[in-house]
Amino acid sequence: MPATGNWKHLFSRSLAAQAPRVSFMAHGHHLWPDVTLEAQIAAWHDASALAGRKWDHVLGPVWEEARRHVANELNLPDPGTISFAGNAHDFLVRIVSAMPRRPVRVLTSDSEFLSAMRQLRRWEETGEVTLTIAKPAEIEGIVAKGDFDLIHVSQILYNSGLESDWRSIARLGRPEGPWVVIDGYHGFMALPTDLSGIAERAFYIAGGYKYAMAGEGVGILHAPPGFAPKPGITGWFAQTAEDASQLPGEVWYPKDARRFMGSTFDPSGLYRFNAVRRLLDAEGLDTALMAAHAHALQNRFLQDVRLPGLELVSRFGHEPGARFLAYRGIHAEEVRSKLAEKGVDVDARGDLLRIGFSIYHDEADLELLIKAAST
Repeated sequence: MPATGNWKHLFSRSLAAQAPRVSFMAHGHHLWPDVTLEAQIAAWHDASALAGRKWDHVLGPVWEEARRHVANELNLPDPGTISFAGNAHDFLVRIVSAMPRRPVRVLTSDSEFLSAMRQLRRWEETGEVTLTIAKPAEIEGIVAKGDFDLIHVSQILYNSGLESDWRSIARLGRPEGPWVVIDGYHGFMALPTDLSGIAERAFYIAGGYKYAMAGEGVGILHAPPGFAPKPGITGWFAQTAEDASQLPGEVWYPKDARRFMGSTFDPSGLYRFNAVRRLLDAEGLDTALMAAHAHALQNRFLQDVRLPGLELVSRFGHEPGARFLAYRGIHAEEVRSKLAEKGVDVDARGDLLRIGFSIYHDEADLELLIKAAST
């Protein structure tokens, strides 16, 4: 199958709702395939038919199917290391809550997304953490010179689209510390990711909102065995039959990733995620093929277009590291606004412009983008 195939038919409802505008913001809000509407309706019907008993179904077949899909995508040996929450931020909070000492000594990069960076900086203000911020390439060297409890680094760097040296950093993780958290939000299902070599060393956090095409409500965690055995922030879904049988006293936690579970949540995102994964399997679409399609479109755009006053920062070797192109410059918002006037939506935050590509884009969309950016 060629890298520049056409899969618009899988997104007919979302594309019709967008028309006549064309969105190149797949790195932000990825459009949803048609099957997600059917999945949303299925979640409603299950809730209506099962009422309170729906949790046996959600935390049974739905949960376990989603675990298998994530484990297959990340080449993890044990689906039991996977847990889900309403969003990825919940997992960062629960991991830090499991730290045995305060303040938590945190090392992170200067290229993290606002969600993690805002929380870390606020914890620094409250005295929960001491925070060291470094260039991504400096992290390994800094670890060798200092003591840290937690290292947080993105798989794909938010402000450039480059892939970090996350595999080497992940191997620094130890149950006794430091704990390593890899933020995979721009990596999960954006490019092939194999965690098998570091499955017992590092946490991996991701979500369904972007390239997994499942929308909100699908925070994803891989939790290595032996790390963070008792999160300080916990909910009743982390209580199992073994826990319920215990006498009052110490709070018991499951050994697998269920120890990171919270409380009542909206499960419809898991229905949508499972539906998307089944669709991709049926269509013969895997992450490598989807990434190849996006990269082919990116390369065509780069051959034909120069954005005056903006510097391309997302080239990584011979291919982009992510499924978006990142440009930096004082004219970022001006370029975004010009494209919006021509019916093309891209993303600008401060001096950073990002253009995201996906399998619902074809040659005609690309030509529209090139024409809008060139005039």
